[in-house]
Parts: sequence; C-alpha cells; structure tokens
Amino acid sequence: MTTLTMQDEKRLEIIQRVFRGEVTVLRAAMILGIRERQCYRIKRRVYQEGIKGVIHGNRGLPCKRKVKEKMIMRVVQLAQGKYQGFNDHHLTEKLKEHEQIELSREKVRRILRSYGISSPRKRRAATHRSRRDRRLAEGMMLQVDGSPHDWLEGRGPRLCLIGAIDDATGKVVGAFFTQAESS
Repeated sequence: MTTLTMQDEKRLEIIQRVFRGEVTVLRAAMILGIRERQCYRIKRRVYQEGIKGVIHGNRGLPCKRKVKEKMIMRVVQLAQGKYQGFNDHHLTEKLKEHEQIELSREKVRRILRSYGISSPRKRRAATHRSRRDRRLAEGMMLQVDGSPHDWLEGRGPRLCLIGAIDDATGKVVGAFFTQAESS
C-alpha cells in the first residue's frame, strides 16, 4: 500500500472531483496551485496508475547532488590535517586547486560544521563605527556647526544659525544668526 501525504490526498481528492465532472481542470489547477498542463499530467497519471499517480516520481530516490560519504570523509580528513587552520573559503579553493574536489563553499561549511569543525578565526569587529569618548570636563571642547535655512520663513533674508555645544555635557553654550557660515 502506498503512503500518501496530506498534499497527495488533497491532490487525489481534487483530481477525483475532475473525473466526476464537479470541477474543471483549470479550476482544479488553481485550487492545487499548479499550472493547467501539470494538472492534466497528474490527471493522466491517476487514470493510468491509480492512487500512485499523485505521488511525485522522485519520492524515495536519493538526491542527485548528494555528496558521497567517501568524499565527505576526505574533506574532513584534509580539513583536520593538511589544511588545518584554513577558513572555509580558503579550504574550498585549496580543495579545488590541489585535490580536484569541486564543492561549493557553503557545502564545505556544512560538512565541517556537521563534524564539529568550526572556522579558525571569528570575524573582526568593525572599528570604523566606534564612538569617541566625551571630554572629561566642561569647557574642554566645543563643537560648532552652522545651519543655513530660511529661518524667518520669507519675512527676511536667509540666515545661518551658528550653534556651539559643549562636548562633555551636551549643553548648548551659545547660538546666533549670521549671514553665512564662517570662522
């Protein structure tokens, strides 16, 4: 007896409704979320093979892209021996160049992690975003900036607001309007 998944049972029930004339093939395809041609194929397979017609032909077969156990053991052996200390990307390159083992970097990473082999170095922390510490005492440093804008909303000339902020406390020390930014 063939074991059907819930999706297979749904497909079978909809295809049987097509055979009974309750639903059109186009409507059945929309219900199943497949194209009309695929629905015709399934209908033909159910007609020819019965219940087995709704089961995908690849079910139960091994994956074509599955890496052989012998190859996996070779990669693990090389990672622990000859190429010990290499990161995943570098190891993948060396396997391809010197060992004629062509695997993707992600596949090599998955193989190594499944055997408990981690990348030798963690990524370095980004230092370009580190913040500067504030000054220790008030008055040690002032930060001055200008903001040119139509502050008077058309009732006067465009002005530039020059403001100074104390670095240690964050207090606004002074602010004034001028015609333009300058030193």
